[in-house]
Amino acid sequence: MKQFSVINTRLPRIDAHAKVTGDAQYAADLSMPNMLYGALLQSPFAHAKILNIDISKTKRLVGVKDIITAKEAGLIKYGVSPARYDETLFCDKKVRYIGDEIAAVAAVDIETALEAVSLIKVDYEPLPVILNVFDAIKEGAPAIHDDFPNNICAEVHQEFGNVEEGFKQSDYIRTDKFVNKKQDGAFLEPQACIAVYDLNENLTLYTSTQSPHYVQRTVAMVLNIPIGKIRVVQPYVGGGFGPKAAANSIELSACLLSKRTGRPVKMGFTREQVFLHSRGRHQFYHELTTGVKKDGTIVALKNTCYLDGGAYASFGIATVYYAGSLLGGPYKLANMKYDGYRVYTNKPACGAQRGHGGVVARAAWEQQLDIIAEELGMDPIEFRLKNIMQRGDVTCNDLNMSSLGMRESLEAVRDGSGWVRKKGKLPKGKGIGVACGFFVSGAGYPIYRSETFHSTAMIKLSEDGGTVDLFTAAAEIGQGSDTILSMIAAEALGVRFEDVKIHSGNTDFGVDLGAYSSRQTLMSGHAVKQAAENVKQQVLEVLSKKLNTPLEDMDIKDGLIIFKKGPVDCSSLKASYIKEHRGWAKFPTESQLTFQEAARIAYLEKGVIVGSGAYKPGELGGKYKGAAVGTSPAYGCSAQIVEVTVDMETGEVTVDNMTDAHDCGLAINRMNVEGQMQGSLSMGLGEALFEEVKFDKKGKIENPTLGEYRIPTALDMPNVNTIIIESNEPNGPFGAKEVGEGAIMPTIPAILNAIYDATGVRIKELPVTAERIYHALKEKEKGKE
Repeated sequence: MKQFSVINTRLPRIDAHAKVTGDAQYAADLSMPNMLYGALLQSPFAHAKILNIDISKTKRLVGVKDIITAKEAGLIKYGVSPARYDETLFCDKKVRYIGDEIAAVAAVDIETALEAVSLIKVDYEPLPVILNVFDAIKEGAPAIHDDFPNNICAEVHQEFGNVEEGFKQSDYIRTDKFVNKKQDGAFLEPQACIAVYDLNENLTLYTSTQSPHYVQRTVAMVLNIPIGKIRVVQPYVGGGFGPKAAANSIELSACLLSKRTGRPVKMGFTREQVFLHSRGRHQFYHELTTGVKKDGTIVALKNTCYLDGGAYASFGIATVYYAGSLLGGPYKLANMKYDGYRVYTNKPACGAQRGHGGVVARAAWEQQLDIIAEELGMDPIEFRLKNIMQRGDVTCNDLNMSSLGMRESLEAVRDGSGWVRKKGKLPKGKGIGVACGFFVSGAGYPIYRSETFHSTAMIKLSEDGGTVDLFTAAAEIGQGSDTILSMIAAEALGVRFEDVKIHSGNTDFGVDLGAYSSRQTLMSGHAVKQAAENVKQQVLEVLSKKLNTPLEDMDIKDGLIIFKKGPVDCSSLKASYIKEHRGWAKFPTESQLTFQEAARIAYLEKGVIVGSGAYKPGELGGKYKGAAVGTSPAYGCSAQIVEVTVDMETGEVTVDNMTDAHDCGLAINRMNVEGQMQGSLSMGLGEALFEEVKFDKKGKIENPTLGEYRIPTALDMPNVNTIIIESNEPNGPFGAKEVGEGAIMPTIPAILNAIYDATGVRIKELPVTAERIYHALKEKEKGKE
């Protein structure tokens, strides 16, 4: 493998010190002079007509500066995908879930704002509440949206090969049903924002978001402001996991209130409001039928899926496609049929939570594959190894495996976990399970139709040549992109990591679609690498001219100018630099010509040294309807083996060991890759065993706090062994691809398969709580009787 100076090493994160010391400023920490505070009025009903809105008492309250309803905001429809714009800032005729927005106020302090919304009187006429997808699609069910009388937000029908013929050729066919409960992203920082509309009619929005770019576009559309007049700035963000990837109601409300009042307006969600607005994981109902040969060859897969998407589309158009298009990989599969239905219900809208569309589908199929392997008398790992794809293969739905370390990942976890000596040999109550995963390295196309670049970057050298300023609109949300992009810039330019100063998360710095679909290392990284190479070229061109040395004979490495064919006399340039130094700090003392000296000389020659980079994928995928969803320049893959102990009396599960191998192409920062893998394991463990948003019969969330909605803590985490697999992705910067979402894919099914190994009972409903295991064990005992 090629030796690198900066990347493929272990470096601490750029933002680590600020976060651990408390210096990091999040959106809720910010304040502006003359600032107002906003609050929302939300519906107490899951489904009701709005008969009248009376704001007269609110108007009379001292300290209230503005009140907005649908009348003031207008009824411009927006959403994530133009294919399904179904939201307005405020409801005018009907509310569709508990928490739906009706009005917002701005006041001199938060206490007055909250009192103001409590004084708004709304007359409602309750309507029947639909909380189940199958009730929603029944004939005669009340329509949640008039435009969709059958309550089906989107449906997908795809077939590749011939599934029925595949089943005829199969020796064994099995059908299973699988369901999960709605789950929340549970990020630590609730959304907050400040909007500032200035005298020049420029709008700046400081907000906790994963995608400043998409927020900017949505604000422009809803408020009818030119995009060029809107700047979205992302402060430190305390996690996102997908639910912060689209514009929300406080961002839009704060912007409108600031525009109307001419003063900064601050708004934020409480934790209960986060649960109402966070756009977490859908509830899925999967029915999977798989046909195989006696020797274990997978022949055909039929997947029917219903998604409970809640009251609005959000990212659901993409999610319903992902639930089918990404399921076949990483296995060879010639015949695949998918029917997906994304259904409206009177619950909070669901969105793009980590690995959206793929996580539950993967949990279902990987469990079914284990059942099939057992029925055939095959070892689960050998069964998977027989069917995995190889580098260069193309799936039946035209996804190209330009790199794929699936075999290496499976073999690594097998050997690293002691699988051979443990499988089938553990005592009752102890089990071991395996599963594989597969996910995109960035979506192949934007969520709106456009030829825009997916990522751009700019690098500017300081006047003294000592600092490399990197400008990117990429979104650092806790995943480490600021560090990764700085490392890429340093490696490509040939300077030290500490010489790069990154400026990110600001739409004025360029275009970047944001932190979702595991895209930033590959896509933003490409743009940064190109910008760095552009700057490097400019510096070396000036040196080539000054030293009369061919360009191809020079390079920059570790902050020094390298002459490939032997020493070159640079004394005149070094003397020139000394003359120009003017007492700046960090005077170079190296005998070799340094990058700092060379950059200053180039600056004097050109006036400014600025390099730019831009990236968008080439044309990807097939020509069929929906082919754009699931396509990616590259695909990450992973394998996991989990060991558990189950209390056979209570059903309580303890996860003892997790061995995870992930193919990330090349690890830009090995420490960061391991951190992302560990984070996925933690999140997957929670979703497997206890995370569930619970609703009462009226559609109200029963556990809308982190005290009631349990997420994993350090005490829940087992011994973890992370193994990095590097397949050298040809479409990635320096060979890198995703790790942010793909690593969660195998976690849930590996735990489920381990629980079966320990208990002999299969649980096909998530989360697999102690209660569900207890009842399954009791049913098994009855069967024996």
